[in-house]
Amino acid sequence: MFTEPLAAGGGLVIAPCNSIHMFFMRYPLDVVFINDRNRVIFLYEGIRPWRVGRIVKGAKAAIELPVSTIAATGTRVGDTLRVE
Repeated sequence: MFTEPLAAGGGLVIAPCNSIHMFFMRYPLDVVFINDRNRVIFLYEGIRPWRVGRIVKGAKAAIELPVSTIAATGTRVGDTLRVE
């Protein structure tokens, strides 16, 4: 919140996390929710400021990414991610 947009290739891992809100954000985000095995279980593409996301059952972390990252990388539910 109250930050500049994420740089291309960057992201923010929030753990533990099973839901997000976009209050006070100034730009949209892509958000990937992963379970305890780093498997993608839910995606938000281009969630806009002032929105509230749903509770994602089984999510252990949310990865906030620059908008359009999900489409550019072809990330889909069921993919396994390596978080560094």
